[in-house]
Amino acid sequence: MDALLTAADSALRTVFARHHANRPTPMWAAEVPTPAPLTESQKAEAAALMRVNHVGEVCAQALYTAQALATKNDALRQHLTTACNEETDHLAWCEQRLHELGGRTSLLNPLWYAGSFAIGYAAAKLGGDRMSLGFVVETERQVEAHLESHLGLLPANDGPSRAIVAQMKTDEAQHAKEALAAGAAELPAPFKAMMQVAAKVMTTVAHRI
Repeated sequence: MDALLTAADSALRTVFARHHANRPTPMWAAEVPTPAPLTESQKAEAAALMRVNHVGEVCAQALYTAQALATKNDALRQHLTTACNEETDHLAWCEQRLHELGGRTSLLNPLWYAGSFAIGYAAAKLGGDRMSLGFVVETERQVEAHLESHLGLLPANDGPSRAIVAQMKTDEAQHAKEALAAGAAELPAPFKAMMQVAAKVMTTVAHRI
């Protein structure tokens, strides 16, 4: 019952609460000369990309929470809970930047959370702990590649957004390494392909809604 209540609390906080980071917001190194201010079209595009990144973090919270609920391994549960807490910084940074850009979070966040929670729970229950960790590794690898692409899409003069995305990319790579060290199994190729398709749908829709 305690685990269920914790999972429910995490869901409500992730989808509806305002988040607060434990670490300072990443800052881009000062440039000389100072970059030109963002145009309205640049702000709109940057906000859309940061909304997609925010949705990715909502999904990560759901995955980690579901997998922590499903496992009977206390050490793994702690590992997943710690990673989930670290991802909260990403939520807070993305929310802050979205506000600064005049944007908003996705209207479909409850749906994204529910879908990711179901996938994470099923993966953990059906595949066991090693497969659950393998799911984490593949998720983080795909997110890292996705963030790398955003560094190429964000306006060159949007230092604040680029700094956040760069730090998120570093953190996701570290989470993948930690999951590998904890004994993650390699996911079958069809699973990886399905995850890529699901991620493509999510990013395309979240870019607009």
